[in-house]
Order: sequence, then structure tokens, then C-alpha cells
Amino acid sequence: MNSEGPDDVAAVAALADDLRRRLYRYIARSEAPVGREEAARATGVAVHNAKFHLDRMVDDGLLEVEYQRLSGRTGPGAGRPAKLYRRADREFSVSLPERRYGLLSEILAAAAEASIRDRVPVDGVVDDVARRCGAELGRSRNGSGAGSELHRVADALDSAGYEPRIAEDRLALENCPFHAAAQEHAALVCGLNLAYVDGLVDGLGCRALETALEPAPGHCCVTVRTVGAG
Repeated sequence: MNSEGPDDVAAVAALADDLRRRLYRYIARSEAPVGREEAARATGVAVHNAKFHLDRMVDDGLLEVEYQRLSGRTGPGAGRPAKLYRRADREFSVSLPERRYGLLSEILAAAAEASIRDRVPVDGVVDDVARRCGAELGRSRNGSGAGSELHRVADALDSAGYEPRIAEDRLALENCPFHAAAQEHAALVCGLNLAYVDGLVDGLGCRALETALEPAPGHCCVTVRTVGAG
């Protein structure tokens, strides 16, 4: 499943430069891929200057590149294909505190598909979908991180937009990536959130931990504890 990540911050920050932002907007609004000469003319800068900023946006994932012979000729003597730029086919999202509404949407969409396919209520499958998604993240991070099981879970949750804080044998979450939705649909969102974290713990292979719902003002409702810790 796709989600926002730390690279989004760098990509969006790249557009703080006024010229880069003007180049990006021009290319984004163009019906066809744009060459650097055209982009330079449209923004009133030298071609070498436009090229520098366009290639920087390619590196940041904001633009993609393709090559075409603009003359329409082929074969020997047709010249080298021109380097053209187009807006990248991906979305960027940055929020503080970090939110992951894209992940929430993917979980709910997958649950809706399963509900239709299996002819069962969507609330009967959403937790299973969330648990599988969490387990997928956990398995992808197996072998990364160090320390106790609780610290390994904290590292994985940090990568997913949570803000884990460990105190003795308990991990609490300072941020809920699904905050706005949880305010309106607490039972649904908090339940799938618990299932997601539970799946992540299982995917990491952590056997000495247990997850629970412990609602508290200003915090995510999910906690993780070492088994037997009070």
C-alpha cells in the first residue's frame, strides 16, 4: 500500500524556490511534455538555469522525463531525441503533525471491496484488512531497528507517521495519523488503528507484546505493552 513519506517533505520544500515553482506550474498545466527551451521561454530565464531547476525537480520526484524527436524525422541524421519534462504521476502530502489519510483511505477501500465480494458487512472485514496492512509493514521492516521488541515496534511506528513514546514497559502514541477521521468516527477508526498496530507487532515477530485501546486526551488511543506489565 502506498503512503506519504519523509521524501514528500523534501519534494514540497523544493518548491519554496520561486523560479522552481513557476517552472513546475507551467509544466503541470501543459497538455504535452515540455522541453527545457520552452520552459525557459515561458518563465523568462536562461536555458541553463531552467535545466538546473528542472533536473532538480526530477531528482525530487516532482517531474518525470521522456525523450522524443520533435522534428518527426527518424533514422540517421534525425538528431538526438529531445529531453522533455512532465509532472510526475504521484501525489505529495505534508502535514504537521503527520497524518496518513491516504493509508486510511486504502484500508477502507480494500475493506469495501472485500465486503462486496464476500457479501459481509464492511465493519466485519475492516479490522482484518487493517491487520494485514500492519503485518505487511512489520514484515518489510524485519531485520531493521535494534533493541527490545518495544523499541523495534517504536521504530516501525515512527516510520508510519505515529509519534511513539516509551516509558518503562509501555509504548504510548503522541500522534494519531488518522486524527480528523477519528474525531468523527471513533469506533471505526480506533478499532482499525488497533488492528493495524496489532498486525505490525505480529509482522515484526514480536511475541512478548500486547496491544490495547487506552483512550486519553491528546493521544492516539492505541498502546503497546510488554506482556505482564501493569
